[in-house]
Amino acid sequence: MNKPSPAAPEERLRDADRSQATILKAARDEFSEHGLGGARMDRIAERAGLNKRLIYYYFEDKERLFQAVLEQTYHHIREEEHKLNLLHLKPETALRRLVEFTWHYYLEHPEFLTLLNSANLHKARHLAQSERARELNSPLVLMLQDIIERGQADGSFRGGIDPVQLYVSIAGLAYFYLSNNHTLSAIFGRDLMAPKALNERLSHMCDVILGYVLRG
Repeated sequence: MNKPSPAAPEERLRDADRSQATILKAARDEFSEHGLGGARMDRIAERAGLNKRLIYYYFEDKERLFQAVLEQTYHHIREEEHKLNLLHLKPETALRRLVEFTWHYYLEHPEFLTLLNSANLHKARHLAQSERARELNSPLVLMLQDIIERGQADGSFRGGIDPVQLYVSIAGLAYFYLSNNHTLSAIFGRDLMAPKALNERLSHMCDVILGYVLRG
């Protein structure tokens, strides 16, 4: 009898990783289109091209799968933020870069906004139960704290800036505009998603955030 190849366990691990990645991508698309309540495991399996039993094997149920999608979603945005190397930039430049990144990330990843909408509809209970989600987001607060402290040390930033409040403001300025662009465009009779309007919004966001933190 031939002995199993030493590489076989590693190959099985790679297959498992690929399967889970495929499931998470399919689930992300399904949840972003239909929300948690409207999503169907049959459709997720069909999107993934995998047996539905395999989804239950890895993620137990739809609730756990939704939590895993949220965790992966936060992992991706935090990973992309890390690539900005903000800690090596001047404080004002770093903060402007973060505002610009947040705006463009939301534009390029509309599924991020719809997933957050769905999570909030369910009072974020999936995130509240996720230690990983908290671990993923805590470095962001530490990074902002470092930027703030460096700006205060060199005299460019004022005192009394809370990093969590600051990030909520950055995210909120982008999130509200994009999540409500249809109603706002209808109310004000302007196409808020036109290229000129989007550029104006980003400029406004940078002015608001830097106007808040800069001394004088």
